[in-house]
Amino acid sequence: MERLEKGLWNSSFSHIYVEREVINHKTAKRIISMFNSSSIIEINHYKDMFCRSHQNFALQKNAPKLILAAKKDNYIYEGSPMCDDFGNDNFYYTSSVMNCIYNCEYCYLQGMYPSANIVIFVNIEDTIQEVERILKEKSMYLCVSYDTDLMSLENITGFVHKWLELTEKHKNLKIEIRTKSSNFSAIRDVKSMDNAILAWTLSPDLVAGKYEKNTPGLQARLSSIVETMKAGWKVRLCFDPLLYISDWQKIYGDFVDQVFSNVDSNRILDVSIGVFRVSKEYMKKIKKINMCSELLAYPYETVNGVCSYNKKHSDELINYVVNKVEQCVPKEKVFY
Repeated sequence: MERLEKGLWNSSFSHIYVEREVINHKTAKRIISMFNSSSIIEINHYKDMFCRSHQNFALQKNAPKLILAAKKDNYIYEGSPMCDDFGNDNFYYTSSVMNCIYNCEYCYLQGMYPSANIVIFVNIEDTIQEVERILKEKSMYLCVSYDTDLMSLENITGFVHKWLELTEKHKNLKIEIRTKSSNFSAIRDVKSMDNAILAWTLSPDLVAGKYEKNTPGLQARLSSIVETMKAGWKVRLCFDPLLYISDWQKIYGDFVDQVFSNVDSNRILDVSIGVFRVSKEYMKKIKKINMCSELLAYPYETVNGVCSYNKKHSDELINYVVNKVEQCVPKEKVFY
């Protein structure tokens, strides 16, 4: 992870586009100061760069640029029915960053956004203010790292610290921070709290190496999880997406064994399991970007606007992994 971040700092963010409105914002100024070799270009609105026509998402992924902007509306969204609420009421999510430093072949962001460049909304205080307004009326279960990987960017944004500061202040707020990183060290200075969940998306090394470009390997993520648990944090494990690939049974069987030979199952909050799925519209765009992808060549079926494996293959994947996990974790802690 440290090597990846250094690479990004030195090359990928060769250009930083900054809305004129936020050029003097303290977060923007701090981020700009980290990239002494980058060209700083002022723009009127982030969409002038992010929403241009005829962009090449795959090409941009090789050297994404950074865009610093102000978020003006849509601070909070109601949770998607494609995502598990884990039995929590008032499920919401928020996006203070658009796009991700990782490059997963199956990622829905390819279909969601016209650009692979990373947008950081530096005025996170306005989103926090909106959350606090809602908290006066009701409790919230808030996921803050769905459309990006905040933990992997923490050394740049500091947003995870901001969200945890808010969570510590409001006991009727429960927050989930999901990551594929091994960057727990970035928040090692923060004391654990009961209403904060650190969630790790885990994949077998073969899957991570082939389909999750730039992500840390499984053992690196597991080491970060172990450190997180020792520090007293609640940890959620996410085996999602499961991929229907050659020799999947052995690959995922060995994977589950490796996870629970490293992680104390008694200290896990819960486990989320799901197969690869994406909206029909996003799938069309993702296939255009990855025309030679073996993974996307599967004859996916569409049910209620969602593309996924056929029922037989989905059930085989889910049932096998659930049965393996339930040998280590109580059934009531397994969500699928």
